[in-house]
Amino acid sequence: MPSSAAEAAALCIGGVTPFTATDYPGKLAAVAFVQGCPWRCRYCHNPHLQPRHTAQPVSWARFIDFLQRRIGLIDAVVFSGGEPTLDPALPQAMAQVRRLGFLVGLHSGGIYPGRFAAALPHADWVGLDIKADFDDYATITGVAGSGTPAREALAMLLQSGVDHECRTTLHPALHTAAAIEALAGKLAAMGVRRYALQCVRAEGSRDSGLAARLPPDYPDAALVARLRPRFDALIVRKAD
Repeated sequence: MPSSAAEAAALCIGGVTPFTATDYPGKLAAVAFVQGCPWRCRYCHNPHLQPRHTAQPVSWARFIDFLQRRIGLIDAVVFSGGEPTLDPALPQAMAQVRRLGFLVGLHSGGIYPGRFAAALPHADWVGLDIKADFDDYATITGVAGSGTPAREALAMLLQSGVDHECRTTLHPALHTAAAIEALAGKLAAMGVRRYALQCVRAEGSRDSGLAARLPPDYPDAALVARLRPRFDALIVRKAD
């Protein structure tokens, strides 16, 4: 039977950000971008990570060597994507990183609830993307029924006790003010306490025109003011 380290070595990393202060709240982190995602969100800013490759652009051994040289310099390692739970080696990779002494973060769309559940015990913090109302996911992802696994993953996360944030990427062509308010109310009722509204970014996006058409006052300040009392923390992230 292969060791957990050998299983972790199969993780397909498509790229690495060596230093970030924004991908794990309050911590300095490195990010490993796992290759592959079955969804085709219009605003995706990592479309090069969508195809699933068998080759590893960044080997696991090289990444671990990098992390060993960053011990004491960064606090956390975040697994992002793509969709990191697509890769069956993710839990073993997260566990190995944690053994090095790092906090472990996970960015996910909740695409694979079973694999998401397997990764949760190895996570110290999760950023879960909530694309839209669960019944309207296909308008964003291009995949029918994609809201069902996302809803299941959110329920798991809320029950897990793992620190987390839910976030929705916004554009008025995709999310009206009424839809945002309805979604926020649904998430608050489910128990979400930290929620981020983040505007679509042009950089790397499959549809760069979305950000080019983004009004400077979006989301509307009055809408944000109405939503704030529903959450312990409501974060608004404007496009760069």
